[in-house]
Amino acid sequence: MNKVRKIFFSGGGSGGHVMPALTLIDFLKKNNPEIEIHYIGDSKGIEYELVNSRGVAFHSIHTGKLRRYFSLQNFIDFFKVILGIFEAFFTLLSHPQSIVFCTGGFVTVPVVIAAFLQGKKVYIHEQTSRVGLANKISSYFATRVFISFEESHQYFPKDKTSFTGYPIREDFFNDTSETSESLSTSFQFVDASKPLLFVTGGGNGSQLINENIKENLDSLKKDFNIVHQVGKNFEKEYSEFNDGSYYSAGFFDKEIIDLLKCSKVIVSRSGAGTVMELLALGKRSVLIPLAIAQKNEQYYNALEAKEKMGSLLIEEKNLTSEKLFSSIKLLKEESRDTKVANTEATSKIIKEIL
Repeated sequence: MNKVRKIFFSGGGSGGHVMPALTLIDFLKKNNPEIEIHYIGDSKGIEYELVNSRGVAFHSIHTGKLRRYFSLQNFIDFFKVILGIFEAFFTLLSHPQSIVFCTGGFVTVPVVIAAFLQGKKVYIHEQTSRVGLANKISSYFATRVFISFEESHQYFPKDKTSFTGYPIREDFFNDTSETSESLSTSFQFVDASKPLLFVTGGGNGSQLINENIKENLDSLKKDFNIVHQVGKNFEKEYSEFNDGSYYSAGFFDKEIIDLLKCSKVIVSRSGAGTVMELLALGKRSVLIPLAIAQKNEQYYNALEAKEKMGSLLIEEKNLTSEKLFSSIKLLKEESRDTKVANTEATSKIIKEIL
């Protein structure tokens, strides 16, 4: 009989840490409804809003940022981490027969340590090709480490590290997504026969990508219907360009899956989740890594897509409107499906932890 009665998930600081946890939660709720699910995070973090939408019990703890450089704030945050360990400890103590699954972010370190002190099994998942500091620390206390990229083996103890891939949302693999024609209707495009170009700088948008798209907008509209996720700070500015071939919005939620599936060409940052979803769909894309990302991790994520699928990688320092335009045109002519991502990561991970 399955001895796991409860699973405590934790992960936060960015949507990239939270989304794989939510994918696993959705899978469990559908296939293992007998298991009780809880989430430990920061009530001020992005995880609070995302997890509450799933109707999962949320337990808030204090957390402090872990910095690799000297800062006076490190001393204050050290005590926040200690307080977070105590809070996580007593939360977990009242729930026997539970395990812990963490997906990275500073909030997970107190949870991992508290679970380790109680002898609970601790599983962590690293989404990027370069390990984050929180997961590096947590790996010393973990029962098992799951990785999305095979090259990440070098950062973790070999005897407890498994390459599973990245948990990708089930909706990416079903046939119920809207068609390009219905998307054209939703965004009120005049000519539904034109292919779709989807541009995103991530949830917060990218001023750099936005400006380069704006410089090419008139030329691009001749060949594409364009959907542009500009970020909330740029929503008002770009809404003035909306017309029968261009639609911008600050943020897309449920529409993202349909947009990724139906787009002929995609221009995007290269967060781990985005890259793995594009690999799963076989979407060669124009990837522009965020240069200030930790350990330049987005560059290595994009490099993975370039090597496995032929995606085009443009570093920020090399980005020009002319280069972006020529890259988009190239993919329009040469786009092809090459699905290379591990599409069974979710089921593999659940099988191992249960």
